[in-house]
Amino acid sequence: MSIWTRIAQAISALAKGEGLSAVFDRLRTPPERSVAFTIAVVALGAKMAKADGRVTRNEVSAFREVFTIAPEEEDNAARVFNLARTDVAGYEEYARRIARMFPEDSGVLCDLMEGLFHVAVADGNYHDAEDEFLSNVAGIFGLSELQFRRVRSRFVADCAPDPYDVLGVSPDTPLPEIRRAWLQIVRESHPDRLVARGLPEEAVRMAEKRLIDVNNAWEEIQAMAA
Repeated sequence: MSIWTRIAQAISALAKGEGLSAVFDRLRTPPERSVAFTIAVVALGAKMAKADGRVTRNEVSAFREVFTIAPEEEDNAARVFNLARTDVAGYEEYARRIARMFPEDSGVLCDLMEGLFHVAVADGNYHDAEDEFLSNVAGIFGLSELQFRRVRSRFVADCAPDPYDVLGVSPDTPLPEIRRAWLQIVRESHPDRLVARGLPEEAVRMAEKRLIDVNNAWEEIQAMAA
């Protein structure tokens, strides 16, 4: 059974009058949390599309880069997107429900932020309204300003990635500690770890970009210290 079929089953309660955001309350444990994560990316992405007033083909394609959608599942995926876009619940309500689902795991919330940034920059224009949207979502998630900057610096072209921000350290952190931080991120980005955290397999591919970025940051810091 594909994740999109499972999502379709999860939202079948909508026929009884429930809002899409209410579905999250019943998706708290693996493997159901992978369904919740996918709905969250699509739902918040749909809400974010309203931030700059338009949905582009590139943004739709960005969803396909994060999630593998078979032709026979396109109707289910489109249903989730359209329901989220028209749901009366605001994006803050979605974000709060997701934060309650992962109260002690900022890793999953950072993964979700990566998915949202991937969609936000897909049209080649990172709008101020999108930045405000994502900053507010990060605040609701309980992510620190450093965590938000670290993700943004890896996706937004005009935000030159600071290698120290990418690794979550400061310039005065001793090199051995920076190396430990780098290794920790590499370990946390292992596909098995991501699946265990409740991410769908389709979302694991986002870790490939993260690993490239953190490895480049470590190499840059090493070069500066030489």
